[in-house]
Amino acid sequence: MFRASIEGSSYKELSDYIVRMAYLAELKEWDNRFHLERIRRYCYIIASGLDLSQQEVEVISTASQLHDIGKVTIPDELMKKTGHYEGFEWEFIEKHTTQGASVLSGASSIILQTAEIIAYTHHERWDGSGYPQGLKGEEIPLSGRICALADVFDGLTTTRPYKAAMDEIEGLRLIQESSDKLFDSRLVRVFVDRFSDILKSRQNIK
Repeated sequence: MFRASIEGSSYKELSDYIVRMAYLAELKEWDNRFHLERIRRYCYIIASGLDLSQQEVEVISTASQLHDIGKVTIPDELMKKTGHYEGFEWEFIEKHTTQGASVLSGASSIILQTAEIIAYTHHERWDGSGYPQGLKGEEIPLSGRICALADVFDGLTTTRPYKAAMDEIEGLRLIQESSDKLFDSRLVRVFVDRFSDILKSRQNIK
């Protein structure tokens, strides 16, 4: 899976491009590029706790920043809405997974190929309750499972225009309660074991 080299100046240039491209998607909803950096750091910490090579860890964590790139295709009025979404509006919102994968499809870079997978699957859930395909368990690619956990924790513990931030310990509790339900229990164990690193990674980027 991870045969291509990601070393050298070309990797640095691609990483810079990824951050800028991902930030354009974030601007559709709220102006916080720190969200992307937190997601990258969380994914790096989780992936580092698994039986993966350093290159795999780097690829997944870098690619995770493009998880919401599909939001560039969603109408501004929906992305800025703070109230309740109607059913047809949720259909538009959920399409950011398939649209994001479409935007990233056909790339030769292993990072962008991984980003395509993450964009498509980061809203799938371990018990099959997610979207867009209702994948269950290990049907969900590992990179998507990792980003799903990171994204939910950051969503819980970050202030958004439409909600207050949850305390980090409370966020951790909800993640633990969702083990083997919404999230892969193996990833939850790593998250819990390395929670002190998660907290440190949030410093200076809130």
